Order: sequence, then structure tokens, then C-alpha cells
Amino acid sequence: MKQTRLGDVLLRKKRLTKEQLINTIKDAKLSGATLTQQLVQNNIFSAEALTTFIANCYGRPVIDLTQLEIDPKLANISLDILKKNQAIPIRRRGNNLTLAVVDPYDIHALDEMTFISGCQIDVAICQENKLVETLDGLGGSDQQLEDVMADLGAENMEIVDTSESQADERLLASESEEAPVVKLVNLILLDAIKREASDIHIEPYEKVMRIRYRIDGVLQEIMRPPMSMREAIVSRLKIQARLDISERRIPQDGRIKLRLSKTKSVDFRVSILPTLFGEKVVMRLLDPSNLQLNMEVLGYETEDLKNFKDAINMPYGMVLVTGPTGSGKTVSLYSAVGELNKPGINLSTAEDPVEFNFMGINQVNINAAIGLDFPTVLRSFLRQDPDVILIGEIRDHDTAAIGIKAALTGHLVLATLHTNDAPSTMSRLINMGIESFLVGSAVNLVTAQRLARRTCKACTEPETIAREALIDAGFKPEEVGSFQPMKGKGCSVCNGTGYKGRVGIYQVMPIYDEIRDAVYADKNSDEINKIAIAKGVRTLRMAALSKVKGGSVSLEECLRVTIAD
Repeated sequence: MKQTRLGDVLLRKKRLTKEQLINTIKDAKLSGATLTQQLVQNNIFSAEALTTFIANCYGRPVIDLTQLEIDPKLANISLDILKKNQAIPIRRRGNNLTLAVVDPYDIHALDEMTFISGCQIDVAICQENKLVETLDGLGGSDQQLEDVMADLGAENMEIVDTSESQADERLLASESEEAPVVKLVNLILLDAIKREASDIHIEPYEKVMRIRYRIDGVLQEIMRPPMSMREAIVSRLKIQARLDISERRIPQDGRIKLRLSKTKSVDFRVSILPTLFGEKVVMRLLDPSNLQLNMEVLGYETEDLKNFKDAINMPYGMVLVTGPTGSGKTVSLYSAVGELNKPGINLSTAEDPVEFNFMGINQVNINAAIGLDFPTVLRSFLRQDPDVILIGEIRDHDTAAIGIKAALTGHLVLATLHTNDAPSTMSRLINMGIESFLVGSAVNLVTAQRLARRTCKACTEPETIAREALIDAGFKPEEVGSFQPMKGKGCSVCNGTGYKGRVGIYQVMPIYDEIRDAVYADKNSDEINKIAIAKGVRTLRMAALSKVKGGSVSLEECLRVTIAD
């Protein structure tokens, strides 16, 4: 259980017992509240007493926000960032900025505010309910966007010809450095981090430009900047990613590193694609602090996790993770590699691209343009005395053949593959041109996976579903009535969606002798699937229905991410 700095102070001052603190933190996680809010909700402190206690311990004054005239533009910090960090600027003198805060022990929040404002930060203490009311009264993200648009004079702008013959690179470079464009791009990046988005899509169409975030695996439209800003926004992102702003005819790829504090930074993997009405930008957010490498909490059932761990702890053979793009395959592999990353193990990975770097692992970034492709790297790995080899993706015969060879010659090989389920993986390798006896001999385990949106814990409620609908989904008649399906009602914690976070749905198939014999005999995937089910392997739909019974996934989400058996 992670303990906060404020929690340390409360323990040290004997205002809270260790048990009370642990229980309060657990309650706060379940409700989506802050620690200070939960302390008040649990009647451990009154709002006034807690504020006075924090102010006395930190040696700062208590201020009443209702008696102050608040100017949210005092520090040029977006309202979303102020809400995220529970802070509000109340005074600025030169480069010194005073913030009203609830928890001055939140060092991460203060570091982020220091970085964004560029000022030396001083704090005053205020009551949380008054701070929340004040921030709510100032508006939201939409107002921030409107302010940026107003600064740019967007209401007087019109769409102009931006064809190749009319565009001026020097003008675009100049426009992309103007304050309103910089503010808007920064707002987009920081807002995506705050909303825990995995991707940002900036899309130009004939008459509109829209910005969407992928949150918990589903795209949501966030804003529609004026078309007149299209070129400036893209150029600004190109400059940040060190790309060629004069080249608009071919795709480009780059990277932006955004440092939020001394200890936190987020990478954006930038992909730019020329489309009919301009360049589309897709940015993948790579936040190491959100990378969950603990296999115990990824969503594996107990028996599946045991089988998976047994397979990755074997001295040789191949373990395959399959599923579509965005199904969490990389996280599963990184989790496995994290388990194996020990001083006595030589671990090498070939990835396209390397998303996160780890101490103790030799990671190679694939670059096919210079001949550094998967087969070339894997051949080199075999001359580097490896114990474990990770292949980012098996795409062709050569990569598959070298991986199989390595698995059969005393190496543990971890790899991903694009197939719909675990049984079809064996057929896929054979269709790539690998002999069936090699596939059957080399592969130790296959796991297929999907990511389902988790029902929001803060607003979960029972859902009434007809008995016939449950049976159609895959539940046995005798199961119906033995559990209560749940759904998210929608609240401020989940932005009204009813979902918060994601959980893995896994089909873990060890290669039992019966399955191996079926592969040797060139049986098709349907026959392998029947054998696997008879051996106790659950299909993806079965695994998803188990999550529905447990209440962590809604039936609607189960039907969205898996197909009927």
C-alpha cells in the first residue's frame, strides 16, 4: 500500500493510527477521492480541523478563498492542470507565484506547477471544499480552448488555400511558435496525460478539424479547433518531434519528450500521415509511471497465471502472446521479461519500436530502412550468448524460422503474433511455412488476450439483464441467478462513461501432449480448440464471462471485446 507524505505526517504526529491510514487510503482508491477528502468523509477530521492541522505542521497561513478575487490567468496555467493538482494561483510578484493548496506535501503536484509556470512556488493552505467550489466556478477545458481561440482571433479567420503551391515553410515555422498555438498544443498534450489517454488523433477533414483521445481503448472526440490552425498545429508538433516541416507529401515518424518534473516524463511517439485534406497526426503516449508490470494484477486467473509463469521459467522453448493491436501484448511480454530480469540471465529484445527501456535488458530498435530487420537482429542475438530472446512481432517466415530454431537450441523465446485466439496461432505458424513438427516441438504455451474496460468502482451499480440475454451471451442456464451483473452509472471519476481503467481477458493454452499430437497431425484450429477446451482451457468469451460474474466487467463490454464460441 502506497503511503503519502501527508500520511507520514499524520502518523508521526499521532493523529492517525497505521490501520486508520491504510483503511483511509483503500477507501479513497475505491471512491476516487483524495486522501484529504476521505479523511473528512470518514469523520476522522472536520474540514476546518484538517486545514488548521496541515497549516500548523507546514508553517503556512490558512486563507479563505471566498474573500479573494481569483484571476485564473495569473500564471498561464490551464484550468485542467489546476484541478488535477488541486491548486489555484492567488498572487504573483515577479517570478514568485503563491498557490492556494490543500496538501502542500504533494511534492509531485508542486514540481509540475513549478515546471509549467516557470516560477518559484510559495504556498498557502485552504479548505478543500472551498478550493473545489472555486475551481468549478472558473469553468473547464472548453473555456481554456475558447481563451486560446480568442487570443488567436479565431472568429475573424477563414479557411485559405493550403495547397503545396501556396504553403510557405518560413511562415508556418513562424506561426507554429506563436503563443496561442504553443498554448493550445501544450494544452492538448497535458490534457491527454490528465485523462490517461493512450493515443491522440489530430484529424483534418474537408471542413472541420477534430482532436480525439483514445481512453480505455475507445476514441472520444475532445475538441474541434478552427481549420485555420491546422497547419500551425501540425508544424508545431513537427518542430517538437524534430521532423521536417517542409515535407508534407510522405509519412514521418518522430518522438516528443515532455518532462513534467524531475522524476516524471512522458514520451509521445509521433506518426504523421498525409491525407486528402492535410496531415493527420497520431501520437502514442508512453508514460512509464502508468506501465503495470506486476503480473499479479494484470487480470490473469490463478491457474492461468501459474501456467504462464511455469512456461516462462522453462529453460528453453517458445511462449507466444497473440491478439490485435492495442490488446496489451507488449505489457504482458514486458511483465514476463521483468520476472526473468536477473543478474544471472542474458536478456535481449528486438522491438519495432522500443517503447520503454529497462535496466539489465539489451534492447534493439528495429530499423528496416538500414537493413536492421528482425531476422538480421535475431541472427546476431544467437552469437551473443543469450538466455532469453524477446521478439517484438513475428511478421514473416524468416523471423518465425529463426525464433523456432532458437527455441529448439536451448533458448527461451518470447514473441507476439497477430491471431484471433490461441489455437489458431499454431496454424498461423504452419501457414508461414514452418514445418508442423517444428511448431509442435518448439512452442510451450500460447496466450491470446484482449483488453476490456473496467467498470468504474466509484459508480458501479447492479444491472438488470434478461435471463435469455445472459444465456445467449454464453452463461449456462444453471449459472443465471447465481451472480449479479454490474455496470457503471457514470460519474465525475469516469467522466460519465461508466468505465475507468482496463483489465485483461486471457486465453492461456499450454501445449499439452494431446495438442502437440494434433499439431503434428496437421489438425486445423477448430480441432485444436476442441482439444484445448477438453483439457480445461477457457476461450476468450469464457474468460470475459468470468469477469462479468466477478463484477469487474459489464456484459456490454464482454460482448464488445469477444466473439461467441
